[in-house]
Amino acid sequence: MATSAAKKVKQYGQNGHTGSRISESEREYYVTEYAPLIKTVAGRLAMRLPSHVDQNDLLSAGIMGLLDAIEKFDPEKGVAFKSYAEFRIRGAMLDELRTMDWVPRSVRKNAKILERAYGIVERRTMKPASDEEVAKELGVDMESFFRLLEETKGISVFNEEDLGELMAHKKINNLWYAHQGSMMTDPAVSLDLTEVKEVLAKAIDALPKNERIVVTLYYYEELTMKEIGEVIGYTESRISQLHTKAVIRLRHKVRRYFED
Repeated sequence: MATSAAKKVKQYGQNGHTGSRISESEREYYVTEYAPLIKTVAGRLAMRLPSHVDQNDLLSAGIMGLLDAIEKFDPEKGVAFKSYAEFRIRGAMLDELRTMDWVPRSVRKNAKILERAYGIVERRTMKPASDEEVAKELGVDMESFFRLLEETKGISVFNEEDLGELMAHKKINNLWYAHQGSMMTDPAVSLDLTEVKEVLAKAIDALPKNERIVVTLYYYEELTMKEIGEVIGYTESRISQLHTKAVIRLRHKVRRYFED
């Protein structure tokens, strides 16, 4: 990692970033100091990605994200550098994944099929849909249902394209960069971002208990799926299934909210 980071620092300087407020030696120090953070973020993302995605691509993007964080960090905003750097590193990696278009069309298609089935059942029963109810709605046996979940595990709750499409009438095309700070001075944008968070929070509260626990431990406590399994006594595969079902439910509820 150190050698790779050094090369990136050199390349960064050669690409026109010479008017920096910090020296190259200072930049190299911060890169070395926070290099482990890049590996941590990449490792967490990689757990949800298919095997053909090269983790080295994420590490490379993460280095560039850290460099941007070093250049743009403003201590007067009251945010710890580590938190800001982690946010920028993750953002750079997600941008790289979007460029790679790593999610196959089949995964997106399956996610929409599941999302629709969960929505139909939950509107009909007015409660969280069970595995059996969703399988019946899809017209498949339980083995096929769980296989569909497995094939859909890489999908995220919502990426910027999903939200941009849903909120086009509010003229928000890139919520990710808005949240990074470039548009936060706009009160309307800030209000919309707050609205998204509130909708997601309510949707999380409405999840079945085990799915809510998985979401909380994974996204808030930052445990791995293996660690979550050890905490609640389930296999890593079972935790992955619970995570996927939670994501599908959240996708449906957030999408329905904005479409309505």
